[in-house]
Amino acid sequence: MAKLINLKIFARFFHSSSAGGIILLLCVAVSLIIANTGWAESFQELLNNELGFANDTVELRYPVLLWVNDGLMAIFFLLVGLEIKREIIEGELSTLRHAALPVLAAIGGVALPALIYALFNADTSTSKGWGIPMATDIAFALGILSLLGSRVPSGLKIFLAALAIVDDLMAILVIAVFYSSDLHFIYLGYAAGIFALQIAFNRLGFKNLFFYLVPGALMWYFIHHSGIHATIAGVLTALTLPTNEEDTDSPLEKLEHALTRPVNFFIMPLFAIANTNITFESGMIEGLASNLGLGIVLGLFLGKPAGIFIMSWLSVKLRIADLPEGTNWIHVLGLGLLGGIGFTMSIFIALLSFQKPEYQNEAKFAVLVASIFAGISGYAVLSLYNRRQQKQKQDKKAIVF
Repeated sequence: MAKLINLKIFARFFHSSSAGGIILLLCVAVSLIIANTGWAESFQELLNNELGFANDTVELRYPVLLWVNDGLMAIFFLLVGLEIKREIIEGELSTLRHAALPVLAAIGGVALPALIYALFNADTSTSKGWGIPMATDIAFALGILSLLGSRVPSGLKIFLAALAIVDDLMAILVIAVFYSSDLHFIYLGYAAGIFALQIAFNRLGFKNLFFYLVPGALMWYFIHHSGIHATIAGVLTALTLPTNEEDTDSPLEKLEHALTRPVNFFIMPLFAIANTNITFESGMIEGLASNLGLGIVLGLFLGKPAGIFIMSWLSVKLRIADLPEGTNWIHVLGLGLLGGIGFTMSIFIALLSFQKPEYQNEAKFAVLVASIFAGISGYAVLSLYNRRQQKQKQDKKAIVF
C-alpha cells in the first residue's frame, strides 16, 4: 500500500507543471558539485570522449559535449519550433490583438538587456556576448510561476508562455544570423533542398512524421557542416509539420506531446549537467563586477523586467493591446522579473560567444547568479502581492461583519 502511494506521488510530480523546473534545478546543483569535487577531471574527460563514426564521405564522430549541445539541443529547438507554430496558427499569437502584448513585451525584454550588455562591453574582447542576457528560460520561468498555483491569474501564465515563445524565436534568429561563421554554401544548398522537400510533403498532405523527421536529421547534418548552428534544423523542421485549428490532434501536436517529457526530463537536465559545471575559483565573485559580469547580471536582472514592463505599458497605453484578464501592473513586474531567468538559452549563447574557457565560466556564473536573483525576486513580488490582496479581502469582510 505504501509503495502504491509513493508511486502515485511520483507520478503526480512528473505530471505537474513545475516538475521540469525542479529537476533542472537539481541537475544544476549536481553539475556544480561534480565540478568542485574530485570527479571534475573524470567528468570533463567523459564530455571530451568522442562518439560516432567517420569515413571519407561522412563525418559523424564528435565529443559527447557536442552531441549534447548540437544534437540533443536540436530536439529541444524542434519542440520550441512546434510551440511557436502552434501558437501562431491557433494560440496566443494567432491574431494581431492577442499577439501584440507578448510580442512587444518580448521585443523590449530582448532589446534592453542586449543594449545594457553592449554599453558595458563595447570595444572589449567580450563584446560578442551581447546575446547572452536576451533569453528567457521558459522551463524555469513557468516552473516558478506554477509554484504559485491559483495565487496568480491564469492569464498571467498564458502571457508568460507566449512571451517566452516569442523570446525563444528571437534568440533562434540571433543565433542563426550572428553566431554562425565560415559559411559553406554547398551544404546550405543541400539543407535548403531538404527544407523545400519537407514543405512539399506538407503541401501534398503527407501526415506521417517519417516524411519530416528523417529529412530533418539529414538537414541537421548539412547545417552542422554549413557553419550555421545545427540546432536551427530543429526549428525549420518544426515549421514544416502540418497542423490545424480543429480539436483533433494534428501531426504537429502529436509530436509536441511526445517530445515534451523527454525534453523537460532528459534533454534539458542533461544540458544543465554538461554545461553548468562551473569550478568555483578565487576572484569569481569579483568577476561579477567586470564588464562581462555586469553586462549579464544587469542585463538579465534589470534589463529584462524593465524592457518587458516598459513595452507592455506602452502597448496598453497606446491601445495596441490589453493586459490579460485579472492581471495588473504588479503582476507584469513580477512576470518581468521571472523573464530574467536566462539559464538554458543564455548559457547556450555564452558557449557560442566565447572560445576561452575563462570567459565561458565567468559568463555561466553570471547567468547563474542573475537567474537566481530574478527567480527569487519574481516569486517574492507575486507571492507578497497575493498575500496583500488576501489580507485586504479579509479586512473588508471584517468591516462588513
